[in-house]
Amino acid sequence: MTPRPSAFARGTNPYLRDNVETASPGRLLVMLYDRLALDLERAEAACASDDVQTAHDKLLHAQDILAELYATLDVDVWEPAKHLAGVYEFLISELCEANISKDSNKIASCRRVIAPLHTAWREAAGVVDPPVAQPIGA
Repeated sequence: MTPRPSAFARGTNPYLRDNVETASPGRLLVMLYDRLALDLERAEAACASDDVQTAHDKLLHAQDILAELYATLDVDVWEPAKHLAGVYEFLISELCEANISKDSNKIASCRRVIAPLHTAWREAAGVVDPPVAQPIGA
């Protein structure tokens, strides 16, 4: 699975665009999952606060990311891709329903499905979280 940089580098932020265009395929995948997790978190919060437009926008963006992840799967090269494709299809369907009903529980359920995949891809790509700063004297 190799995400295409051009699909993600359409923003106006030159730093972000350069970061995306020069990222390795593994890093691009992690970046997609990072943004997917953020979109779902924001959509869930927006639903809880009755911010319908933000919830809608974040859910559509999350679906776009999942569609990109789905489109880049190569089921002929990697056998588990068939199973992952099914997970992506399920998530897209669930997020469509969540968007119609503005159901934060459905979004939370999708977040729980995404979380272990996000962690696994981060580990596979060798991406680690930045160290947490410790207070002086701790």
